[in-house]
Amino acid sequence: MVEEHCEALLIGGRSGSGKSSLGWEVSALLQEASVRHCFVEGDFLDQAYPAPEGDPSRTILTEDNLAALWRNFAIRGYRRLIYTNAVSVLEGNLVRRAMTGEVRVVGVLLTAEDETVRRRLGYREVGSQFDAHLQRSAAMAELLDAKSPSWVKRVPTDGRHLAEIAREVIAMTGWQV
Repeated sequence: MVEEHCEALLIGGRSGSGKSSLGWEVSALLQEASVRHCFVEGDFLDQAYPAPEGDPSRTILTEDNLAALWRNFAIRGYRRLIYTNAVSVLEGNLVRRAMTGEVRVVGVLLTAEDETVRRRLGYREVGSQFDAHLQRSAAMAELLDAKSPSWVKRVPTDGRHLAEIAREVIAMTGWQV
């Protein structure tokens, strides 16, 4: 199904950088302004064990699930997508394929210092995986810093209010608020 012009806001970043919180805040501000959009939390698109045969990184599963969700949104008239996932900013082409048609993509890489991440993750990671989660977060920060394309805007989140960051990110999209 080829759709008319669509837009995607990709919010990426290491664990604890504020992706999910920012996605919800951007969505809330857009709702207040009556801006039609949908929001997909990408972490849920590939949560399967074991990894599908032939898809160890679960990339195919992610794309297929995003395409299925987008089809459902698109037939109901949605043309703007907020998509959060740690590596979303590395997957602009995956998102374009899943959305089909002409897709304008805005990428935002959230950054946060190690101490900020440690504090944030401490609120939610209460099980035995806290240290491992911190290590994975640090490794992801290095990967994203090295591999994010030049069109991706870096947005620091340390010591900033969520609404302030959300307004900044929405301004980058050009979506009227």
